[in-house]
Amino acid sequence: MARLVLQPGLMIGHGWDHFALVDSGHGRKLESYGPYRFIRPEPQALWSPRQADWAADGEFVPGSDEDGGGRWHFDQSVPRDGWPLARGAVRFTAACTPFRHLGFFPDMAPVWDWMGERLNGRDDAATLNLFGYTGVGTLSLSQFGPVTHVDASKKSVAQARINAGLSGMEDRPIRWIVDDAVKFTAREVRRGRRYDGIILDPPKFGRGPEGEVWRLEDGLPSLIGECASLLDKDSRFLFLTVYAVRMSSLALAGLLDEALRHLPGTIEHGDLAIAEQHEGGRVLPTAIFARWSGD
Repeated sequence: MARLVLQPGLMIGHGWDHFALVDSGHGRKLESYGPYRFIRPEPQALWSPRQADWAADGEFVPGSDEDGGGRWHFDQSVPRDGWPLARGAVRFTAACTPFRHLGFFPDMAPVWDWMGERLNGRDDAATLNLFGYTGVGTLSLSQFGPVTHVDASKKSVAQARINAGLSGMEDRPIRWIVDDAVKFTAREVRRGRRYDGIILDPPKFGRGPEGEVWRLEDGLPSLIGECASLLDKDSRFLFLTVYAVRMSSLALAGLLDEALRHLPGTIEHGDLAIAEQHEGGRVLPTAIFARWSGD
Protein backbone atom coordinates (compact mmCIF):
# COMPACT_ATOMS: atom_id res chain seq x y z
CA MET A 1 0.00 0.00 0.00
CA ALA A 2 1.34 3.43 -0.93
CA ARG A 3 2.36 5.60 2.02
CA LEU A 4 0.83 9.09 2.15
CA VAL A 5 3.15 11.82 3.44
CA LEU A 6 0.94 14.49 5.05
CA GLN A 7 3.66 17.11 5.46
CA PRO A 8 3.80 19.26 2.28
CA GLY A 9 7.04 19.81 0.42
CA LEU A 10 8.57 22.23 -2.03
CA MET A 11 9.99 21.70 -5.49
CA ILE A 12 11.97 24.88 -6.18
CA GLY A 13 13.17 25.71 -9.65
CA HIS A 14 16.15 27.93 -10.36
CA GLY A 15 17.07 29.82 -13.47
CA TRP A 16 19.42 28.59 -16.14
CA ASP A 17 21.27 30.22 -19.04
CA HIS A 18 18.06 30.86 -21.00
CA PHE A 19 15.63 31.68 -18.18
CA ALA A 20 15.57 33.60 -14.89
CA LEU A 21 13.05 35.05 -12.48
CA VAL A 22 14.66 38.47 -12.15
CA ASP A 23 12.36 40.03 -9.54
CA SER A 24 8.78 39.94 -8.26
CA GLY A 25 6.36 42.01 -6.24
CA HIS A 26 3.18 44.09 -6.24
CA GLY A 27 1.33 41.28 -8.03
CA ARG A 28 3.78 41.02 -10.93
CA LYS A 29 6.97 39.22 -11.91
CA LEU A 30 9.90 40.19 -14.12
CA GLU A 31 11.49 37.33 -16.07
CA SER A 32 14.17 36.92 -18.70
CA TYR A 33 13.70 34.50 -21.59
CA GLY A 34 16.96 34.46 -23.49
CA PRO A 35 17.63 38.03 -24.72
CA TYR A 36 14.18 39.35 -23.79
CA ARG A 37 12.62 40.48 -20.51
CA PHE A 38 8.91 40.40 -19.76
CA ILE A 39 6.55 41.48 -17.00
CA ARG A 40 3.57 39.24 -16.27
CA PRO A 41 0.84 39.20 -13.60
CA GLU A 42 1.55 37.10 -10.52
CA PRO A 43 -1.11 37.40 -7.78
CA GLN A 44 1.02 35.49 -5.25
CA ALA A 45 3.81 38.09 -5.36
CA LEU A 46 2.33 39.97 -2.40
CA TRP A 47 5.62 41.61 -1.37
CA SER A 48 7.42 44.64 -2.79
CA PRO A 49 9.96 44.39 -5.64
CA ARG A 50 13.62 44.42 -4.65
CA GLN A 51 14.83 46.15 -7.82
CA ALA A 52 13.95 49.62 -9.02
CA ASP A 53 14.71 48.95 -12.69
CA TRP A 54 11.98 46.86 -14.29
CA ALA A 55 12.80 47.76 -17.87
CA ALA A 56 11.24 45.08 -20.08
CA ASP A 57 10.63 44.35 -23.73
CA GLY A 58 6.97 43.60 -23.12
CA GLU A 59 4.29 43.32 -20.48
CA PHE A 60 1.09 41.30 -20.32
CA VAL A 61 -1.67 43.50 -18.94
CA PRO A 62 -4.58 41.39 -17.66
CA GLY A 63 -8.23 42.11 -18.25
CA SER A 64 -10.68 42.92 -15.50
CA ASP A 65 -11.71 39.25 -15.15
CA GLU A 66 -9.32 37.19 -13.04
CA ASP A 67 -10.11 34.11 -15.11
CA GLY A 68 -8.76 35.47 -18.36
CA GLY A 69 -8.44 38.27 -20.82
CA GLY A 70 -5.74 40.83 -21.33
CA ARG A 71 -3.12 41.57 -23.95
CA TRP A 72 0.58 42.11 -24.51
CA HIS A 73 2.08 45.60 -24.73
CA PHE A 74 5.56 45.82 -26.24
CA ASP A 75 8.15 48.54 -25.66
CA GLN A 76 10.73 46.86 -27.86
CA SER A 77 10.59 44.68 -30.94
CA VAL A 78 9.95 41.03 -30.05
CA PRO A 79 9.78 38.25 -32.70
CA ARG A 80 6.09 37.40 -33.03
CA ASP A 81 6.94 33.91 -34.28
CA GLY A 82 9.16 33.26 -31.28
CA TRP A 83 12.85 32.72 -30.63
CA PRO A 84 14.92 29.65 -29.67
CA LEU A 85 15.68 28.65 -26.08
CA ALA A 86 17.24 25.53 -24.61
CA ARG A 87 17.55 23.56 -21.41
CA GLY A 88 20.17 20.89 -21.66
CA ALA A 89 19.70 18.94 -24.88
CA VAL A 90 16.12 20.11 -25.32
CA ARG A 91 15.64 23.08 -27.64
CA PHE A 92 12.31 24.82 -28.05
CA THR A 93 10.64 28.03 -29.19
CA ALA A 94 9.51 30.69 -26.75
CA ALA A 95 6.79 33.08 -27.88
CA CYS A 96 4.36 35.56 -26.33
CA THR A 97 1.04 33.72 -26.47
CA PRO A 98 -2.44 35.29 -26.10
CA PHE A 99 -2.79 33.38 -22.82
CA ARG A 100 0.09 35.30 -21.13
CA HIS A 101 2.41 32.27 -21.30
CA LEU A 102 5.70 32.08 -23.20
CA GLY A 103 5.17 28.67 -24.81
CA PHE A 104 6.46 26.55 -21.90
CA PHE A 105 6.35 26.52 -18.09
CA PRO A 106 9.82 27.10 -16.57
CA ASP A 107 8.66 26.12 -13.08
CA MET A 108 8.30 22.54 -14.41
CA ALA A 109 12.09 22.18 -14.71
CA PRO A 110 12.52 20.44 -11.32
CA VAL A 111 9.68 18.10 -12.27
CA TRP A 112 11.49 17.09 -15.48
CA ASP A 113 14.61 16.45 -13.39
CA TRP A 114 12.68 14.41 -10.81
CA MET A 115 11.14 12.20 -13.48
CA GLY A 116 14.59 11.65 -14.95
CA GLU A 117 15.88 10.53 -11.56
CA ARG A 118 13.03 8.02 -11.30
CA LEU A 119 13.92 6.59 -14.74
CA ASN A 120 17.70 6.83 -14.46
CA GLY A 121 19.48 4.08 -16.36
CA ARG A 122 16.42 3.12 -18.44
CA ASP A 123 16.10 3.36 -22.21
CA ASP A 124 12.87 1.34 -22.49
CA ALA A 125 10.56 3.18 -20.07
CA ALA A 126 7.13 3.87 -21.58
CA THR A 127 5.74 7.19 -20.36
CA LEU A 128 2.54 9.18 -20.96
CA ASN A 129 2.33 12.97 -21.04
CA LEU A 130 -1.30 14.12 -20.81
CA PHE A 131 -2.06 17.77 -21.62
CA GLY A 132 1.46 17.75 -23.05
CA TYR A 133 1.39 21.32 -24.47
CA THR A 134 4.51 22.16 -26.55
CA GLY A 135 6.43 19.06 -25.58
CA VAL A 136 9.37 20.23 -23.49
CA GLY A 137 8.56 17.63 -20.84
CA THR A 138 7.99 15.00 -23.52
CA LEU A 139 11.39 15.62 -25.07
CA SER A 140 13.02 15.45 -21.63
CA LEU A 141 11.38 12.05 -21.05
CA SER A 142 12.25 10.70 -24.49
CA GLN A 143 15.85 9.90 -23.54
CA PHE A 144 14.50 7.14 -21.28
CA GLY A 145 12.23 5.37 -23.79
CA PRO A 146 9.02 5.77 -25.82
CA VAL A 147 6.68 8.65 -24.93
CA THR A 148 3.01 9.16 -25.75
CA HIS A 149 2.25 12.89 -25.97
CA VAL A 150 -1.45 13.85 -25.83
CA ASP A 151 -2.99 17.30 -26.18
CA ALA A 152 -6.35 18.52 -27.48
CA SER A 153 -4.75 21.45 -29.31
CA LYS A 154 -3.51 20.78 -32.84
CA LYS A 155 -1.42 23.94 -32.62
CA SER A 156 0.33 22.82 -29.44
CA VAL A 157 1.10 19.35 -30.82
CA ALA A 158 2.40 20.91 -34.04
CA GLN A 159 4.71 23.15 -32.01
CA ALA A 160 5.84 20.15 -29.96
CA ARG A 161 6.87 18.39 -33.15
CA ILE A 162 8.74 21.49 -34.28
CA ASN A 163 10.53 21.55 -30.92
CA ALA A 164 11.51 17.90 -31.44
CA GLY A 165 13.07 18.90 -34.76
CA LEU A 166 14.91 21.83 -33.17
CA SER A 167 16.32 19.41 -30.59
CA GLY A 168 17.36 16.83 -33.19
CA MET A 169 14.92 14.39 -31.56
CA GLU A 170 12.42 13.96 -34.39
CA ASP A 171 13.40 10.30 -34.78
CA ARG A 172 12.83 9.38 -31.15
CA PRO A 173 9.90 7.00 -30.40
CA ILE A 174 7.27 9.63 -29.58
CA ARG A 175 3.58 9.23 -30.41
CA TRP A 176 2.10 12.68 -31.10
CA ILE A 177 -1.66 12.50 -30.50
CA VAL A 178 -4.31 15.22 -30.83
CA ASP A 179 -7.13 13.97 -28.64
CA ASP A 180 -9.20 14.58 -25.55
CA ALA A 181 -7.07 13.36 -22.64
CA VAL A 182 -9.99 11.74 -20.81
CA LYS A 183 -11.19 9.78 -23.86
CA PHE A 184 -7.67 8.75 -24.82
CA THR A 185 -6.84 7.50 -21.32
CA ALA A 186 -10.06 5.48 -21.15
CA ARG A 187 -9.21 3.82 -24.47
CA GLU A 188 -5.72 2.97 -23.24
CA VAL A 189 -7.27 1.25 -20.21
CA ARG A 190 -9.56 -0.80 -22.47
CA ARG A 191 -6.54 -1.75 -24.60
CA GLY A 192 -4.78 -3.09 -21.52
CA ARG A 193 -1.85 -0.69 -21.84
CA ARG A 194 0.57 0.05 -19.03
CA TYR A 195 3.11 2.82 -18.47
CA ASP A 196 6.21 3.24 -16.37
CA GLY A 197 5.33 6.86 -15.69
CA ILE A 198 2.53 9.37 -16.24
CA ILE A 199 2.64 13.14 -16.01
CA LEU A 200 -0.49 15.27 -16.31
CA ASP A 201 -1.00 19.01 -16.13
CA PRO A 202 -4.77 19.51 -16.53
CA PRO A 203 -6.23 23.02 -16.92
CA LYS A 204 -8.93 24.41 -14.69
CA PHE A 205 -11.24 24.55 -17.71
CA GLY A 206 -10.82 23.45 -21.31
CA ARG A 207 -12.35 21.96 -24.41
CA GLY A 208 -11.36 18.88 -26.37
CA PRO A 209 -10.89 18.75 -30.15
CA GLU A 210 -14.57 17.85 -30.62
CA GLY A 211 -15.90 20.38 -28.12
CA GLU A 212 -15.65 18.15 -25.06
CA VAL A 213 -15.91 20.25 -21.89
CA TRP A 214 -13.33 19.79 -19.13
CA ARG A 215 -13.82 21.14 -15.61
CA LEU A 216 -11.09 20.20 -13.19
CA GLU A 217 -13.19 19.49 -10.09
CA ASP A 218 -15.64 17.37 -12.07
CA GLY A 219 -13.24 15.46 -14.30
CA LEU A 220 -10.05 14.97 -12.30
CA PRO A 221 -11.17 12.14 -9.98
CA SER A 222 -12.23 9.84 -12.82
CA LEU A 223 -9.16 10.73 -14.89
CA ILE A 224 -6.83 9.86 -12.01
CA GLY A 225 -8.72 6.60 -11.59
CA GLU A 226 -8.11 5.73 -15.23
CA CYS A 227 -4.44 6.69 -14.93
CA ALA A 228 -4.12 4.39 -11.92
CA SER A 229 -5.28 1.49 -14.13
CA LEU A 230 -2.35 2.18 -16.48
CA LEU A 231 0.21 1.73 -13.69
CA ASP A 232 1.38 -1.38 -11.86
CA LYS A 233 3.81 -2.34 -9.12
CA ASP A 234 6.77 -1.96 -11.49
CA SER A 235 5.81 1.56 -12.61
CA ARG A 236 7.93 4.44 -11.41
CA PHE A 237 5.77 7.56 -11.04
CA LEU A 238 2.65 9.63 -11.55
CA PHE A 239 3.04 13.40 -11.35
CA LEU A 240 0.05 15.78 -11.20
CA THR A 241 0.30 19.57 -11.33
CA VAL A 242 -2.56 22.06 -11.02
CA TYR A 243 -2.44 25.81 -11.59
CA ALA A 244 -4.70 28.71 -10.59
CA VAL A 245 -7.20 26.90 -8.39
CA ARG A 246 -8.48 27.47 -4.87
CA MET A 247 -7.43 24.04 -3.71
CA SER A 248 -4.88 22.53 -1.36
CA SER A 249 -2.17 20.16 -2.52
CA LEU A 250 -3.37 17.88 0.29
CA ALA A 251 -6.65 17.44 -1.62
CA LEU A 252 -4.68 16.26 -4.65
CA ALA A 253 -2.69 13.89 -2.45
CA GLY A 254 -5.91 12.47 -1.01
CA LEU A 255 -7.13 11.78 -4.52
CA LEU A 256 -3.93 9.93 -5.39
CA ASP A 257 -4.10 8.06 -2.10
CA GLU A 258 -7.56 6.76 -2.98
CA ALA A 259 -6.65 5.79 -6.54
CA LEU A 260 -3.16 4.34 -5.98
CA ARG A 261 -3.32 2.78 -2.54
CA HIS A 262 -3.19 -0.70 -4.11
CA LEU A 263 0.37 0.03 -5.30
CA PRO A 264 3.58 0.18 -3.28
CA GLY A 265 5.47 3.43 -2.98
CA THR A 266 5.01 6.94 -1.62
CA ILE A 267 2.54 9.77 -2.22
CA GLU A 268 3.78 13.32 -1.63
CA HIS A 269 2.39 16.79 -2.26
CA GLY A 270 3.25 20.47 -2.02
CA ASP A 271 4.08 23.59 -4.02
CA LEU A 272 6.03 24.20 -7.16
CA ALA A 273 8.02 27.42 -6.92
CA ILE A 274 10.75 29.45 -8.62
CA ALA A 275 13.55 31.26 -6.81
CA GLU A 276 14.54 34.77 -7.81
CA GLN A 277 17.99 34.88 -9.36
CA HIS A 278 19.63 37.46 -7.07
CA GLU A 279 21.35 36.74 -3.76
CA GLY A 280 18.76 36.21 -1.05
CA GLY A 281 16.10 35.89 -3.75
CA ARG A 282 12.62 35.03 -2.59
CA VAL A 283 10.77 31.87 -3.57
CA LEU A 284 7.64 32.49 -5.62
CA PRO A 285 4.96 29.74 -5.52
CA THR A 286 3.41 28.95 -8.89
CA ALA A 287 1.35 25.74 -8.66
CA ILE A 288 0.43 22.81 -6.44
CA PHE A 289 1.39 19.21 -7.09
CA ALA A 290 0.88 15.66 -5.91
CA ARG A 291 3.08 12.76 -6.94
CA TRP A 292 3.33 9.02 -6.52
CA SER A 293 6.67 7.26 -6.79
CA GLY A 294 7.01 3.49 -6.89
CA ASP A 295 9.41 1.57 -4.70
